[in-house]
Amino acid sequence: MTEHEPQTSLLDAQGVSKKFGAVVALRDASLTIQKGQIVALMGANGAGKSTFVKVLTGALRPDTGHVRIKGEERRVGSPAEARRSGLLPVYQEPSLIPDLSVADNLRLADTPVDDFRHWVAELGIEGLRLDDMIGALPLATLRILDLARALAAKPDVLLLDEMTAALPTDLVDKVLRTVRAQADKGQSVIYISHRFAEIAQICDRATVLRDGETVGDLPIAPGVEEQVVELMLGTVLDKAPTRDAATGHGGKGEAHVRVRHLAAGSKLEDVSLDLHRGEVLGVVALEGQGQDELFEALAGMIKPTAGQIAIDDVPVSFSHPADAIAAGLTYVPGDRADGLLMSRSVHENIALPQLARISKWGAIRMKAEADKVAAAIDRLQIDTRAMGEVQRLSGGNQQKVTIGRWIAAGVDTLLLFDPTRGIDVRTKRQIYLLVRELAAQGASVLYYTSELAEVPAACDRAVVIFNGKVVDVIEAADADEPTLMRAAYGLTRAEGEPA
Repeated sequence: MTEHEPQTSLLDAQGVSKKFGAVVALRDASLTIQKGQIVALMGANGAGKSTFVKVLTGALRPDTGHVRIKGEERRVGSPAEARRSGLLPVYQEPSLIPDLSVADNLRLADTPVDDFRHWVAELGIEGLRLDDMIGALPLATLRILDLARALAAKPDVLLLDEMTAALPTDLVDKVLRTVRAQADKGQSVIYISHRFAEIAQICDRATVLRDGETVGDLPIAPGVEEQVVELMLGTVLDKAPTRDAATGHGGKGEAHVRVRHLAAGSKLEDVSLDLHRGEVLGVVALEGQGQDELFEALAGMIKPTAGQIAIDDVPVSFSHPADAIAAGLTYVPGDRADGLLMSRSVHENIALPQLARISKWGAIRMKAEADKVAAAIDRLQIDTRAMGEVQRLSGGNQQKVTIGRWIAAGVDTLLLFDPTRGIDVRTKRQIYLLVRELAAQGASVLYYTSELAEVPAACDRAVVIFNGKVVDVIEAADADEPTLMRAAYGLTRAEGEPA
């Protein structure tokens, strides 16, 4: 990489903090970038990268700290103000308006058309017309158009958030070459990516966040990956309970759900796995690696574009979530609001999935319902002082209701997507025990978690997904955080065998 002489920092953010209620998203975060540098902003899921970028680009106001641009302190109060100051982001999700044409979107952003055309051609998009409707264009094209529009604006600092996600290999190469060439001409870039190979190819330095705090800033050099992983993990103080600390479950039992070469959406490319009866199979992946599409395809929310799903060796196809539920696959989303009737009571939420089982001739047997719900509430240790609307419960109690409604219904296969996100340690451990209890009773559980410490606590094995493919399969006994983190960043690879 090109060495840059010491000079006044083009962008210097120091001591930036941001809270959302009681949740601390950033605490004393810092980042410095010189003219012509590419700095990788790195951190595990939830480290604060997105919040930091939003502060830098005016989408959020920091509680403390300062941002200096070209040596002058600035209060960047809005995205428009950030743009005027020379900072321009390209977010992971396209920002173009789908109901408008390419030309209309350019006019809204006051983008020079000739410069835009130049960058579209430079980045390898052919046949684009200005009257094309944005909503009719593929995702990869939209990502390139967002980048072309940003480059045409000639910002001093370009912030790229997972720019190569959903791009085919040829476009990835063109994007990386273009970004590096722009830096060599004096443009500065903050580059967020989970792909170490890309960072090693184009970046000069890496700034690492952990728990909202900058914990390291180091030059890109051979072997830096190990240093970055260590910085991202830090010292694990609150370790999740090991499998021996609670009621575990035995062997894999018979194969139940088989997935072969499944592809769906724009990010899930080729996933094969086996989920056995009595097994909790973890899914480990950094943001945007295809785990959302995997769960949505298994839940009947989206149609696979390739591959096969089989239950007990019988191929199945789902056109609707109801089809998946009928086949015994139950999806519990990470967003509790999506899984609950927030304005209804705990009693009603838990009873809802099992009404068909506790009714006779269309009439609900009230005693049977009451007994089932009471047993579930006792089992889940839900705070009975808050038996009114679910929306009045704590986040942890809401999540227990979300899972408990299906436990009470006697679910066959549970698809849990980040079930402990944002809840306290005590409730997390209760959920681990509930999941293990389900598996001990013969249920199959597919368990995605964004917290690596949960894998040995809750799972028998874990499949690691990177770039939409399974790259490793790790037994719980071997699933320490450094091993999982390296695999999640694609630093170790299996031979592509089914999990």
